[in-house]
Amino acid sequence: MNIVKSFLTIVIPLIISILISCNGGKKSAPEVKATEVLPPDIVELRADQVKLANIETGAIQMRSLSGNLKVNGSVGVAPENLATVCMPFGGFVKSAQLMPGNAVTRGQTLAILENQDFVDIQQKFLEAKSQLEFAEAEYKRHAELYKEDVYSQQNLQKVTADYRSLKAQVKALEQKLAMIGINPANLHEDDISRSVSVVSPISGFVKSVNINIGKYVAPTDVLFEIVNSDKLYLELTLFEKDADKVAVGQQIRFFINNETEQHDAVIYQTGKSVNADKTYKVYATVSGKCKNLLPGMYVNAIVEASASQVASLPSEAIVNFDDKDYIFIFSANKDENGRQFMEYRMVQIRKGLTDGGYTEIILPDGLEIKTAIVVIKGAYNLLSAKKNAGEMSC
Repeated sequence: MNIVKSFLTIVIPLIISILISCNGGKKSAPEVKATEVLPPDIVELRADQVKLANIETGAIQMRSLSGNLKVNGSVGVAPENLATVCMPFGGFVKSAQLMPGNAVTRGQTLAILENQDFVDIQQKFLEAKSQLEFAEAEYKRHAELYKEDVYSQQNLQKVTADYRSLKAQVKALEQKLAMIGINPANLHEDDISRSVSVVSPISGFVKSVNINIGKYVAPTDVLFEIVNSDKLYLELTLFEKDADKVAVGQQIRFFINNETEQHDAVIYQTGKSVNADKTYKVYATVSGKCKNLLPGMYVNAIVEASASQVASLPSEAIVNFDDKDYIFIFSANKDENGRQFMEYRMVQIRKGLTDGGYTEIILPDGLEIKTAIVVIKGAYNLLSAKKNAGEMSC
């Protein structure tokens, strides 16, 4: 009996307490707190969260930036410094001693060709030249006789036509002789030759040799390629978005074959159109002579942009979100129920030059540069607070 009394003494008050608690719960309704809905471009943090995120603010500065643009390209040679050597009338190769890489000077003999046509041209020229001398004498004689009314106008016209025809024939043959390298003024009956020399039109080095002794070459065949590397240029490829960052007169530093030796060039021409692959060509003259620099080589170049005063911020103040660039601007201090909050607005900008840890910014219209207070440190922490609501935001 004592055990039963002890049990009832403990259990009954406990049951009464539970019933009272349940009844009381039914009478009181849960308290609903109003939640503030922030605009999508606003981030709000408590003062302690600002300190935890190491957020620092500052002003937009006007700085001189000279951004460097890294591009690729190749070495080219001006048209007047690249020669393709052919023989207008073809022939058989009698002599050829040069090899690719040999240095040559303008007028130097590259090869000797033989052709029966060479003999025929020289023969026709000498014959026409002799006939012209006779026709010229006849023309002068008949012209004097016509003045004295001894000769008829018809006969004079025929002699004149023959003279002019022979004169044109001689001039044409002179040009043909010049094309194969024979000076008409020095050609006489005893100098007729079946062979002619192929000479270099420029000084430089032999890039390619496409002949051998005994080979017949046609008028369209390329015998040699001669390159003068004294005046080289760079053809650089840029993306269209960088077209406004280059201009005539800008300095370029470039490197070849992963060498550490620096070479210099100056932009002399920029492209006037964008290619189908959205690239843009820029041309630069190589400064001075560069050892080991040859046409066709691949180069890595750095275009030095000109310095200018632009609105800029430390590069770490700019964040990227959804392929767009933003900065955070301090918006307001707020006091809610005795607690201090700081509000920051996310503003989209465009980036320009980057130099020495600072980046040029292009701000949207209506934003006052002088009065804007920008987050210069901790911008990525603010971006995280925006993307992960609840971790740092209130």
